[in-house]
Amino acid sequence: MEDSLYQSLKGAGLEDIGEKVCEGKRISEEDALRLFDCPDLHAVGRLADYACHRKQGAVATYIVNRYLNYSNICILSCRFCAFYRREGEEGAFTFSIEKLVEEAEHSYRQGIREIHCVGGLHPKLPFDYYLALVREIKKACPGIQLKAFTAIEIRHLACRIARLPIEQTLQQLKDAGLDALTGGGAEIFHPEIRNQICRGKETAEEWLEVHRIWHKLGQRSTATMLYGHIEQVSHRVDHLRRLRELQDETGGFTAFVPLPYQPDGSGRLPVVRKTSLLDQLRTIAVSRLYLDNFDHITAYWLSMGLAGAQVALAFGADDLHGTLQEERIYHMAGATTPQGTTARKLERLIREAGRIPVQRDTFYRVVPAGERKELERSSQQDSNGRKEKKMGRLSNPKAS
Repeated sequence: MEDSLYQSLKGAGLEDIGEKVCEGKRISEEDALRLFDCPDLHAVGRLADYACHRKQGAVATYIVNRYLNYSNICILSCRFCAFYRREGEEGAFTFSIEKLVEEAEHSYRQGIREIHCVGGLHPKLPFDYYLALVREIKKACPGIQLKAFTAIEIRHLACRIARLPIEQTLQQLKDAGLDALTGGGAEIFHPEIRNQICRGKETAEEWLEVHRIWHKLGQRSTATMLYGHIEQVSHRVDHLRRLRELQDETGGFTAFVPLPYQPDGSGRLPVVRKTSLLDQLRTIAVSRLYLDNFDHITAYWLSMGLAGAQVALAFGADDLHGTLQEERIYHMAGATTPQGTTARKLERLIREAGRIPVQRDTFYRVVPAGERKELERSSQQDSNGRKEKKMGRLSNPKAS
């Protein structure tokens, strides 16, 4: 440990935790709580930055991706969620497979590498809809990676729609072409908080079990945590502990994505304003230090803002997620960040933070420069060769 880091940690009373980190030893839940409570955020951030550089060097990653939401009709009524609607309610939508494939193919021609697809727990869509959606997107977009469905959606499909065991449900989706599960639906694992913000939703154990089964099928997924609402830091540490334990068991998580809660003004949760950037940076830093078996920590710029995510690269984050075209869930809750950005802007932000930008795929593998140039060339040719036409964008949807 360099002397300046040691002096910073000593001044903050964290030298014992710093020694554990520098020796490659695991920190405890008590250590994580101390990091959350430490008034010297700079010292916590420096230690997290040290841990991040030891894992990833000076590299910071991003992906060129697109969001698709097939429906926001949902049988649940989670208090934090501004996305869901009841069938027939104003703002409710469900898209046809043809429409979704059209949107995916359009983005694919523009160089998108990953489609990220989630939706509500629709009470009537048959299992064949989901299988066909996966197959048709993969057929229309050869080589694209499809990251879709939360563990909550999987349990809904298995237990209520297909009436199949979870493993068989996942196997059929895998056979259809599903590449990875998303990490959504985790919220906060602690039952006391979960009961208040999403009563009726699957338990922490049920969420973890879906990912356990998916990992045992040889597949990968991400993990999330929704924080900054009514939970305490002890609930955050409990959440991280459960993720670390499953990662010890399966090794199937690619990254952890902390998600700051976006108050939607509905009053359903007693949260007036979004958690501060300082709290977001601290949460990222503690996550990097506690989740020693996760290779990547993502600063989700859509919720943090581009500038906030850039700062997070000095607090333990090594990934800025992606271009996120057509994001809807956070924006329906009132987010004022852009609905997407460009690879060029993400690379500029990474360079300005003193890191080396690297474009990745869904599994955090580096996209070779030659492949990137070919994608960019194909995208430019497609853009120049297409005739002007209105495509009925998803940002102004009609149910179909």
